[in-house]
Amino acid sequence: MVRKHLHFFRKGRIVHLSDVGPTRTLLDHLRLAEGSIGTKEGCNEGDCGACTVALGRVRDGRLVYEPVNACIQLLGMVDGAEVVTVEDLADGGALHPVQRAMVDLHGSQCGFCTPGFVMSLFTLYQAGRAADRDTVCDWIAGNLCRCTGYRPIVDAALASCAGAPADAFALRAADTAARLATLSDGADLFVGDEARFFAAPASLDALCRLLAEHPDATIVAGATDVGLWVTKQLRDLPKIVWLGRVAGLDAIEEAAAFIRIGATATYDAAASAVAGIDPDLATLWRRIGSKQVRVSGTVGGNIANGSPIGDTPPALIALGATLELRKGQTIRRVPLEDFFLAYGRQDRAPGEVVVAVDVPRLGPADVFRCYKISKRFDQDISAVMAAIRMTVDGDRIAGVRLAFGGMAGVPKRAAAVEAVLTGASLGDPALTRAVRAALGQDFQPLDDMRASAAYRLDVAGSLVEKALIEVAGTPTSATRVFGLR
Repeated sequence: MVRKHLHFFRKGRIVHLSDVGPTRTLLDHLRLAEGSIGTKEGCNEGDCGACTVALGRVRDGRLVYEPVNACIQLLGMVDGAEVVTVEDLADGGALHPVQRAMVDLHGSQCGFCTPGFVMSLFTLYQAGRAADRDTVCDWIAGNLCRCTGYRPIVDAALASCAGAPADAFALRAADTAARLATLSDGADLFVGDEARFFAAPASLDALCRLLAEHPDATIVAGATDVGLWVTKQLRDLPKIVWLGRVAGLDAIEEAAAFIRIGATATYDAAASAVAGIDPDLATLWRRIGSKQVRVSGTVGGNIANGSPIGDTPPALIALGATLELRKGQTIRRVPLEDFFLAYGRQDRAPGEVVVAVDVPRLGPADVFRCYKISKRFDQDISAVMAAIRMTVDGDRIAGVRLAFGGMAGVPKRAAAVEAVLTGASLGDPALTRAVRAALGQDFQPLDDMRASAAYRLDVAGSLVEKALIEVAGTPTSATRVFGLR
């Protein structure tokens, strides 16, 4: 069964759209077609949060509202969801509790960023948790206030997001969930014609058939990268295949020896599972983009786009992850480190799709460390990303896997450094000097706006030294700043 129109829930009614360009964004639809201009266009690249809206979907039997950047969310990606904007929050003449708190506690300065902040806090309010300051700061890290009015905004969040939601949205949650259930038809979505379309297959078999017919199509998962191809690079992408409706492709399976993350599992959805491998992964995950990015962006997408500064690949390579791909009925598995061939080139044939990544758990003698170095702590791109998995026997390093991002055209293991570390003693005072010399054999990093080559090599050596100090268990001073106030 093929459906030829998008449908989503908006302002209490079902919207049907059949004349939709493949790269039309949700922001453009809201502002230009609907006239809902409360949602602002700021950076137009998913950083500033002025365009934040909420999408409501039923997950595990419960209606959940999540914040997304409308500027890089393709309109077709809201199929089957409820779209909520700042205009929808007031109940008659009464402001929503989040809005009222923003007014009472002077959370709005110039006002341009305010709708985005309100919508992010609306989703926190709907989460039904008594938010503390850390939670609030994490939730609004993807919203930028040009007037530096963060203190009253945080105060408004703490005052309004204090427990179970009791607004009009919560009262009609069961009805909304029922309406959304009627939109979940299991049909393959195809809007357009053979030359120009937005498609969203409902099954993996249907996806593989479509990609066999259109191997030149652009595959989209969360659009946190592809969205910028549209808004910043102004690319014409005539054929879009969105993976968000493929049943089961977002599954996360936890076994004794590994976790399996489906290609469309979002960072947010995978956070708990990866945190179970090691606390450093939990910290890394929390620093990937913003809340808006983490509920849209996917682990599979972060791998498939092959960015040399993607946050997850170095950590997954160090852990020994394996990638599963499928083309037609042919399934193949490759070590993740072998997937990245050169800058902008991955071991993925036209029409082939990433299905899942299997991530081994740590063994009883294994230790893991990963570190992200960037100019800002929140919502920033890595200058250097380092991840190391060591098997330790007493004070001897019996085995090691070390991977870096930002040091080459691809995420890459440091073979020469691994050779230096393997069999070495953690307490060997000459070890760090040998590591730094070996780094120069493994990498010849570039100078760019984020960091110089010399800085990258110096930082990379320091991160390995830091890991050795921490694993040895004899730090002479604090090695972590996360969580300090």
